[in-house]
Amino acid sequence: MTFTLRWIFLLCILGRLWTIAWSKTAIPAKDNCCPKGWTRLDNRCYIYQGDQRTFVDAERVCNILGGNLVSLNNPLEGFFTIGLLLNSGTDETQENWIGLHDALVDGDYIWTDGTQVDLDFLQKYFRFRPDGIGDCVHFEGRALTDGPCTEEFGYVCSRDLPHEC
Repeated sequence: MTFTLRWIFLLCILGRLWTIAWSKTAIPAKDNCCPKGWTRLDNRCYIYQGDQRTFVDAERVCNILGGNLVSLNNPLEGFFTIGLLLNSGTDETQENWIGLHDALVDGDYIWTDGTQVDLDFLQKYFRFRPDGIGDCVHFEGRALTDGPCTEEFGYVCSRDLPHEC
């Protein structure tokens, strides 16, 4: 009984977060201070890149664009990223890079933008269960998994809003 109530409570929370994520109106590019083609959420801009690249190449492209591979620091940002992927025409089986890796020290995950990693959060909301096969993390559907950094996937970049906004 307790397990069932917790499961229902968790589903309600996730449903509410998903509703909040999609209730935020996408602001047209000219009004949202993000570069053309980017989508704003709070104080960040996001863009999906469908060209298939390795993890390192994807991070380089994001750097050139003024950001990094996306970091998932809260449920809203995570579900927003999933929505961005789905709205970009990817299907749920397509794999896409995010900015998480343990390439420097096995088991010690870091975001490419330097923000703090909360593995409990990633495991709870995105079923992240590293299997040790690779060092770089990607979405596989709506779940996160690790894999070889040399695989080529699409990716999501994020960047701060310009200072003049």
